[in-house]
Order: sequence, then C-alpha cells, then structure tokens
Amino acid sequence: MPQSESQPKTAAAGLSSGGKPTLKTIARISGLAVPTVSRALNDAPDIGNETKKLIRKIANEIGYVPNRAGVRLRTGRTNVISLVMSTEHDLMSHTARLIASVAGGLRDTPFHLIVTPFFPDQDPMEPVRYIVETGSADAIIMNQIKPEDPRVAYLMERNFPFATHGRTNWSDRHPYYDYDNKAFGSLAIKQLAARGRKNIFVIAPPQTQSYALHMIAGVTETGAEKGVNITIADGITSDAASAEVVGFVRETLRAHPEIDAIVTASTSSAMAAVAGLEQHGAQVGQQIDVFAKEAMPFLKFFRADILTLAEQVNTAGDFLARAAIQAIRKPEEAPMQGLEVPSDDTP
Repeated sequence: MPQSESQPKTAAAGLSSGGKPTLKTIARISGLAVPTVSRALNDAPDIGNETKKLIRKIANEIGYVPNRAGVRLRTGRTNVISLVMSTEHDLMSHTARLIASVAGGLRDTPFHLIVTPFFPDQDPMEPVRYIVETGSADAIIMNQIKPEDPRVAYLMERNFPFATHGRTNWSDRHPYYDYDNKAFGSLAIKQLAARGRKNIFVIAPPQTQSYALHMIAGVTETGAEKGVNITIADGITSDAASAEVVGFVRETLRAHPEIDAIVTASTSSAMAAVAGLEQHGAQVGQQIDVFAKEAMPFLKFFRADILTLAEQVNTAGDFLARAAIQAIRKPEEAPMQGLEVPSDDTP
C-alpha cells in the first residue's frame, strides 16, 4: 500500500519549513500524544524503552532542543548536573576520563553535564554554595573528598542532591563511588614482600583527603603483618609536580640506600619516581621496585617492570551519574554506593 502523503518517510520530513521543533512536532511525527512525548524525553519510568528510543531518535533527527526556561517553570528542575572539579594540572588525564565517563552516564537521559571549576587557591565551598543558592543545577558530583568534608556537610544540611567520588566519615548517609585504596595499599605491600622487599618508601596523596588515609592504613597495617619497614614520605605527595618528586626521590635514595621499593598513588608520580631512582643509578625492577595504580594502561609501556593495579575511572563516572540522578528523583531511597576493590592479579 503506498505511503500516505500525510505520513512522512523520515522524521526530518515531518518538520514544517521554518520555526523551531517542539513537542508537538515530535508528537505529530511519532503519532503519540504530547504528554507521552514529554514523559519519554524526561525518562519517565512508566514509558517503555522502545518508545523512549523512538522519541529520542526523532528528537535528534529534527534537532529538537528543550526550552530550559519552560522546563524549569514546569518542573522546578534545570536538568543539569554539575561536576565540580579543581583546575589543578592532571598529567595523565584522570580528570578528562572522569568527565567523559560522567557525560557517558548521562547520555540518553534528560540531564546535561556542566563542569564547574575551582582554583587551587580558592575556597572549595564557593562553587558549591553558588550552585545551591542560584539553583543552577539539580545535583552536584565532586571529588577530592575529605574525611569530614564541609561541602558534604553543607549539601546534606540543605538536602541538595549530590554524589561523591570518594568517601567521607559520613559515607553511610550519602551516595558515593570509591576505589578501595586501603586494599590497594595492602596488595602493594603483599606483592612487594613476596618479591623480598624489606624497606618500602610510600609517596601518598595529600593526607587531607580520605583516600590518602585509606592507602596509608593499608600499607602500614600490612607492613606490620609482613615484617617490612614502611616509611611514609614527609614533604612530598603523589599530587606534587613531577620535577619535585624526581628530586625528592633521588635525594631520599641517596640518604637511605636501604630503600628497595617505592609505592605511589598516581601515574605521574610513578613516572617521576622511576626518573629519580634512575638518576640515583638504580634500575626499576632490579635494585628497586615501583608499585602504582593507574586509571589507564600506560606505565607498562613506560617501563615494563613497574608493578601496577588498575582503577576503573570509566566505571566510577557512569555510577556517579546514575547515583546523582537517583538522588534527584528518589531522595527517599537508600543512596547508591559503590566500592571498587582491586584484584590481586598483577603478574
């Protein structure tokens, strides 16, 4: 049966010349009611997945863009989730991977991602207060979490939806996704002890942040169990500039030649540690082992003998996106919480 002229062959064909596509345009093309179209675009749970896919496909084809002001008037929401992050330099693009994975987690939802930066010399509370007080986003995702993070305390007090990449001392009460840095520290020491290492130097993250304390607990407790000497670097962290780490490691090894392994918490500091020990005249994997975690498989290409554990940043971002959406839509439900536990499968 030939297609009726009133039934366009494509979604674009159903768009009248001139004018901006609207919900009515999508309804006319799809044959569905305007309220159904609206609910599908807003990911309503009572609308089937196939219907949602159809509506989104049509919307994309005709270039439909929701009127943000109208959405906010109707629902009180912005359909925006803000990722609040420091502008500090990230050599191995950990930040970029987290942004990309959060954005991926919001794909095919009505929510859009904005990144709200803050500077190292700025009070981290400023961007959080701005978002809450202006209502410029429906939820916040943030990292660099402290044990008693004032941002988390503020958001819980205001009942403002959020999710954290890392855990606070109140993590039973809020959404989070975290990497088990205590397990990482423990596994690092176990593997190094199995290789006969006895004097292990640890370059930890800044101890103002929760994951640093978790990592230090893992290395110190397991070091005591295995009978190896653990020294936590004083005056340098895994977030320091690479040149600083290189010089610090070189001078530390000169003063303490008994050190036979280095554990660090980032890819950039692991590379700097290798440079420092090589300047000292040692060889990684021979006189001194280096053990690190990384968000992307790189270190083995840099030096094949570096020992590593993987951190799945892509998984973290996707989980945090879903956790933030649940915090917006279903605040009465238990918060989504995830903990990535590293596996002891490093060769």
